[in-house]
Amino acid sequence: MQRDKIKPILFSIIKHTDSEELKRQLPKDVVSGVMVAVVALPLSIALAIASGVSPEQGLYTAIVAGFLIAFLGGSRVQISGPTAAFATIVAGIVATDGMDGLVAATVIAGVLLMLMGFFKLGSLIRFVPYTITTGFTAGIAVTLVIGQVKDFLGLAFPAGAPTVETMDKLQAVAQSIGTANWQAFVVGAVCLAILFAWPKVSERIPGSLVALIVGIALVSGFGMQVSTIGDLYAISSDLPEFRIPQLNVDLLADQLPNGITIAILAAIESLLSCVVADSMISSHHRSNMELVAQGVGNIGSVLFGGIPATGAIARTAANVKNGGRTPVAGMTHALVLLIVLVFFMPYAALIPMPTIAAILLHVAYNMSGWRNFAHLCKTASRGAVATLLLTFALTVVFDLVVAIAVGMLITVVLFMKMVSEETEVRGWKYYCDEDSEVTHLRELPESVRVYEINGPMFFGMTDRISDISVKSFTKYLIIRMRGVPSLDSTGMNALENLYGYCRENGVSLIFSHANEQPMKTMRRAGFVDMVGEDHFRSNIDDAIAYARKLLDEEGETASA
Repeated sequence: MQRDKIKPILFSIIKHTDSEELKRQLPKDVVSGVMVAVVALPLSIALAIASGVSPEQGLYTAIVAGFLIAFLGGSRVQISGPTAAFATIVAGIVATDGMDGLVAATVIAGVLLMLMGFFKLGSLIRFVPYTITTGFTAGIAVTLVIGQVKDFLGLAFPAGAPTVETMDKLQAVAQSIGTANWQAFVVGAVCLAILFAWPKVSERIPGSLVALIVGIALVSGFGMQVSTIGDLYAISSDLPEFRIPQLNVDLLADQLPNGITIAILAAIESLLSCVVADSMISSHHRSNMELVAQGVGNIGSVLFGGIPATGAIARTAANVKNGGRTPVAGMTHALVLLIVLVFFMPYAALIPMPTIAAILLHVAYNMSGWRNFAHLCKTASRGAVATLLLTFALTVVFDLVVAIAVGMLITVVLFMKMVSEETEVRGWKYYCDEDSEVTHLRELPESVRVYEINGPMFFGMTDRISDISVKSFTKYLIIRMRGVPSLDSTGMNALENLYGYCRENGVSLIFSHANEQPMKTMRRAGFVDMVGEDHFRSNIDDAIAYARKLLDEEGETASA
């Protein structure tokens, strides 16, 4: 199966897999889908609350987006739904622009994701440096932690206190620390301890489900004065309804930056999840089809009352561990959550808010990648560490758009500096001593000078071309380009300036071993015609022989 094919991988699996093998795998996928739904249930509710929307909207997202992305996706085992990466972004949009703003931003993101897939841009995601993804992921984790301190400690924020931005939340926490509810803290601490300790007890039953049950038992059984979901939200078990959004040009224009942010983050998170899943099952995903599916899934999610979705690494890993190997598992997980929504959603009102906070704190810990963060700080170059720390800080203090933009800008500048330092322009040394220990010397006429360029010729290094010089007796200058893989327009301009300098000094240029891309650039610029086709030779020996031939012809002409 082709990796870049724009075709759902489910269709290829059905077409190319033996029917008996499919029959054997189908029950495993259904069981895995049920198990993943158990994992996704508390996470979907918690992430919806963290995103500033009602609990059932998290399930709408997991149901609609989860089903569509699994059905149309490019991965065998990807599970999609609401994720922590979007929580802060979505909460900010909802707080400032309401659900209309979120719908507009997500529709824009969906369209962009589909276009990225159709134009086969899935492979471009690999150009986002690891330092940036690590930095903003850790930053998102910190913002998530800050956002959960209120419910974990049972704080009462001052009326009217701004709590949209992360720094505003942090200030509100500092001002309200005296209102902490010790009962809320006890419930949150017990649930958090369960979440960290439970994997050592059982890997089959998710710790988040156990934490929910224990949290409800503590509050209901002991009559603790702790806020529950039912105290803050009106729980609905209604099926998601299709709603035509009220969009206009002004709203779409206002939400364009948010839409771009959601699209970039969804693409990065989803394809990273696919890569992780590939390594677990020794398979290959179709990145472009996955992007198209993510676009369709996100649009479908918000049209049915949900929020943005993306591939979820933890849920995808749970699917793999439980035996899921086809998209049927992801579709089953969505259908099971639909049944839960209809029949069991009212019981969500009993879930304590500190329990939700504990679940999200555990999610933040897992997504933070603090070990990778610390490892990079110890082992990476100073420039890479600076990019990592700046991306992290900007994500926390400002937002993801600023963090990614600045991080990418710094990375590009550092990359250009590194590449330019690798490019060298050096002239050949001349040896007159017959007893020299240097071997493989080439005999050059005195009036022939050779310079060798190694590395790409781009705008970051063209000043080095100006270091090329000729003597008063030089008649031919050979430029050896076998080590030049690429040439851009600025590099081309530098060569044209070199040609002008040589003409002024009565020197002819000869080029040796110009590679395919530089040669195309020079032809397109008319430089080959300017210098002369014969002055481009296949190798250095041919170039030296050609220069010698021209000198001999000049000598014969002069003697005649």
